Amino acid sequence: MEFSGRRVLVTGAGKGIGRATVTRLRQEGADVVALTRSESDLAGLREAGCETILCDLADADATREAVRAAQPIDFLVNNAGTTKLDSFLETSVEAFDWLMAVNARAPMIVAQECARDMIRRGHKGAIVNVSSGAAKRGLPDHTAYCASKGALDALTRAMAVELGPHGIRVNSVNPTVTLTPMAVKAWSDPAKSQGMLNRIPLGRFVQPEEVADTILFLLSGRAAMVNGVTLMVDGGFRVS
Repeated sequence: MEFSGRRVLVTGAGKGIGRATVTRLRQEGADVVALTRSESDLAGLREAGCETILCDLADADATREAVRAAQPIDFLVNNAGTTKLDSFLETSVEAFDWLMAVNARAPMIVAQECARDMIRRGHKGAIVNVSSGAAKRGLPDHTAYCASKGALDALTRAMAVELGPHGIRVNSVNPTVTLTPMAVKAWSDPAKSQGMLNRIPLGRFVQPEEVADTILFLLSGRAAMVNGVTLMVDGGFRVS
């Protein structure tokens, strides 16, 4: 793949899908700008050869300033995300607003700054938003998370329509449960996880590296006519 010498911004780069994506991009020769909100992840990312940015994406102003300082960027992976588990009746306004800020508003801000600079330079880049299968179906105790990822998918489609004429492709990747630290916490109860596993014909959850490989495909020229899709990575998950 054609990432040698290309500059790629990866948000949420310290753990899980983000860290797996950083590793794969570095293996392909990319120059990675790794954004994380966890100071404990910075040293490891630097050891991996990354330029690092410390930023809390819930802070809109700080996010915009950090991404502007990171330019120029050739490819963007909007991976950062968070969750808080509450039933619908117990979901608070504060939790809902926080998840929307991190999972939907922040990707918009990051992509705006990267796309503006790409257009200014006449650069035909690509953006991948890391969404979730939860954008397509309801899950118990995931009200705010499902809403935020559904918003991210809608954002992906709108971005693809408006940025496509500038030669900037935008897609999202939508994995089922991926064995990141966040998912292990959310799905550690066998009584809860078995119901999901029973609906996946391949019989297992997704590994972060498998999502990373899909992200690299969508960024690459091999996906040159793929634009505005929400690509499920779910082992053939059955709705019923």
